[in-house]
Amino acid sequence: MIVCIAEKPSVARDIADVLGAKEKKDGYIEGNGYQVTWTFGHLCTLKEPHEYTPNWKSWSLGSLPMIPPRFGIKLISNPTYERQFHTIENLMQHADMIINCGDAGQEGELIQRWVMQKAGARCPVKRLWISSLTEEAIREGFAKLRDASDFQPLYEAGLSRAIGDWLLGMNATRLYTMKYGQNRQVLSIGRVQTPTLALIVNRQLEIQNFVPKQYWELKTVYRDTTFSTILRKSEEELVLEAEKQKEAIAAGKKPKKEEENRGIDPITDRERGLVLLDQIKNSLFTVTDVTKKEGREAPLRLFDLTSLQVECNKKFAYSADETLKIIQSLYEKKVATYPRVDTTYLSDDIYPKCPGILKGLRDYETFTAPLTGTALLKSKKVFDNSKVTDHHAIIPTGQHPQNLTDMERRVFDLIARRFIAVFYPDCKFATTTVLGEVESIEFKATGKQILEPGWRIIFGTPSAQSQEEKEEKGEEENVLPAFVKGESGPHVPDLYEKWTQPPRPYTEATLLRAMETAGKLVDNDELRDALKENGIGRPSTRAAIIETLFKRNYIRKEKKNLIATPTGVELIQIIHEELLKSAELTGIWEKKLREIERRTYNAGQFLEELKQMVSEVVMSVLSDNSNRLLPKRAVRFLPRQRLPISRKRSRRKEHRESLPPQVKRRSRLRALWQLQVRRLPYKLTISSVSLVRFAEKVPLSRGKRLTVVPNGNPDAHSVSRLNKGNHIK
Repeated sequence: MIVCIAEKPSVARDIADVLGAKEKKDGYIEGNGYQVTWTFGHLCTLKEPHEYTPNWKSWSLGSLPMIPPRFGIKLISNPTYERQFHTIENLMQHADMIINCGDAGQEGELIQRWVMQKAGARCPVKRLWISSLTEEAIREGFAKLRDASDFQPLYEAGLSRAIGDWLLGMNATRLYTMKYGQNRQVLSIGRVQTPTLALIVNRQLEIQNFVPKQYWELKTVYRDTTFSTILRKSEEELVLEAEKQKEAIAAGKKPKKEEENRGIDPITDRERGLVLLDQIKNSLFTVTDVTKKEGREAPLRLFDLTSLQVECNKKFAYSADETLKIIQSLYEKKVATYPRVDTTYLSDDIYPKCPGILKGLRDYETFTAPLTGTALLKSKKVFDNSKVTDHHAIIPTGQHPQNLTDMERRVFDLIARRFIAVFYPDCKFATTTVLGEVESIEFKATGKQILEPGWRIIFGTPSAQSQEEKEEKGEEENVLPAFVKGESGPHVPDLYEKWTQPPRPYTEATLLRAMETAGKLVDNDELRDALKENGIGRPSTRAAIIETLFKRNYIRKEKKNLIATPTGVELIQIIHEELLKSAELTGIWEKKLREIERRTYNAGQFLEELKQMVSEVVMSVLSDNSNRLLPKRAVRFLPRQRLPISRKRSRRKEHRESLPPQVKRRSRLRALWQLQVRRLPYKLTISSVSLVRFAEKVPLSRGKRLTVVPNGNPDAHSVSRLNKGNHIK
């Protein structure tokens, strides 16, 4: 009997239908010589510290670093998981062959390998590797099954990632909690989580410490067109341009021609501005040069997971996690290809299938009709085998979408339009630049005109960019009047007061881009592709990282902006070890993990380096005698969050087991207070032990008093819940 194991029951049913397995059993589907079973994502995980040695159960600095001689896995404690695993184990023990049908990625490989290892599978193993769940793709995949050994590097990379996260997370969390947390709160540290938080905190500190500077702009209006003065670039700007030039050359782009640094110095005082204004107001404006340059704009790149998350956040304010869940659902509904990808290219073998995919997009016949019956464009910016490894970019499968939610429909629409657009001609435009002069002061005006919209017609607007994007790039699409070199006439100059602006807070869109390029915000697609190798985390994990920061109350959201909480800021400030919070260093580790996948780097070497790094961090922190402690202040209270301790003994016991030993040794009441008081936006003091039932009806002694001193703007909901039976000052 051949046993097929999928990652979800729904995927297993799709595979069983194609294989002709119809008989439903307890935990699997049987028929036609196949038994198709499934996991629920991860069934296994790495063992906890105390499962290697009892000495590691209690949190103590003396037990660090915790580095097991050999890592082991265990079954996740969950009755449903355990029951399903025993079914899988029994099937694998009697199987003639196993076909790994897990998601075709690093995590999917790790999930299934661990299950097979735990189940003690001994028979030959094949791998199903597909990019969509359509019937055609599944049949094609089973016709081209690959040896499991082909994916050994993928498994080693996934295992190295899991062990690396365990080593750094377990050791650093205990280390910082015991050393700097004052036994009050767990300080969660992660290999990817902490550098991501550092990006947000550093940006926030930049904004807080930003000192606006006043400056003035000299502009003039000639023939109903606004001209701005040409400003000389500062030394800092020239250095920054040189760095970008180097990065572009490294990415294989042609270097830009050096331009003369012309113009006037920026106007930083009003008196000088008024002098310049007075100098030109009674003189004629003369046009010194008119240039018109035609250009072409290629279609937008196809989506990888990160760019799709960015676009959905910009257009619909969807979180990265929401977008991932939506595209995963579209994949399982067979209307979109595999989502967890980091390439925007297609392989050459997809090109012959494209006419059929376009034909399946029945709701977009207005745009696909002009492409029917013609040879589709095949651009190197779309089809490039060298840029595709495991999976290609996210595209439609050609299957007609049905029963989609509104959110799914919006995301599918983005994917479909991008796919159609790559077969349309380039957008042709003309850029007109007009230079003028008044009393040796140079002015400039630029206009852009769309000559042939090309692919832009797919998006129904003159520009595929949002207004927000235009503002960020300072782009305007307007047509200038016809100017002639040498013409002159009166003009209306004016002096405008301006202030320098701080950097913008991160949104999920800009944070994803920063994670993708190890903290560098890059607009250019080619340059961004070159920096992806050093990104923080993988496309499939970045959404979960951001969600973890929310859950641990390290960040919060204000409209679209991500704001670090006081706890998040303080955590980053007490970490002096750059290895733990540097985006670039984390990017280097990610690059090594990718090299393990490609067999150009050894997994054992990566882990040895990581073990050494963890040991060095532990020794560095233990030898630190500075007074960097987490301040005694409260963290914001989440009004609707339930207390982790309930009156049910099982839940209470489970929660107490998860607490650090120092907190466990205290009374239940003190533990409860420690857990909840730090979430309040006010300073709280207990004059006795009555805690108001503290929003959870915890039975406590009566006749005592809670003193609440406002320290901010407590929301009415929180106050009303606290006000019952208590004295509020």
